[in-house]
Amino acid sequence: MPGSLIVVAGPSGVGKGTLIQKVLQADPSLWLSVSATTRSPRPGEVDGRDYLFLTDTEFGHLVESGGFLESAQFAGNQYGTPALPVLDRISHGTDVLLEIDLQGVRQVRDNMPSARTVFVAPPSLDELATRLAGRGTEDDAAIARRMAAAQEELEAAGEFDCVIVNADIDAATEQLLAWIHNRTA
Repeated sequence: MPGSLIVVAGPSGVGKGTLIQKVLQADPSLWLSVSATTRSPRPGEVDGRDYLFLTDTEFGHLVESGGFLESAQFAGNQYGTPALPVLDRISHGTDVLLEIDLQGVRQVRDNMPSARTVFVAPPSLDELATRLAGRGTEDDAAIARRMAAAQEELEAAGEFDCVIVNADIDAATEQLLAWIHNRTA
């Protein structure tokens, strides 16, 4: 039986990455797709683990050949989900997790209508703003931009197959695992 593609999206700061890591720890049979990017690696990032670091030319060839399930440009760099590793894992019965943005979800849905989509929502916009500020990685203007984007993303939550409110990471992990394993959901 083939696996499923489970696409996870939600606003920046909602805890998608933490949620996915906890789900992967709880169920090692799942596989997390690694995105490709043209940006340079940050300190500590490993090619093939954190991202597939490609040149602009390599990325362009994959776009032209239809080698991405989705791709986008952000902050002057290209990002995308290579199709072959995902399709290979699914064909061998592995459920694949993919963490991308709303634009990417819409592209994946067009390219793979069987993909199952999950929106991770914050308990409130105030809580999301607190989480973003608590990171200490961005100034007030950047947080304001992320909050504006979050409002747009929250308005699109109805496009998803499942919405999980991440008020408690352990409860959200249990909910996502249950939904993943319920293939009829």
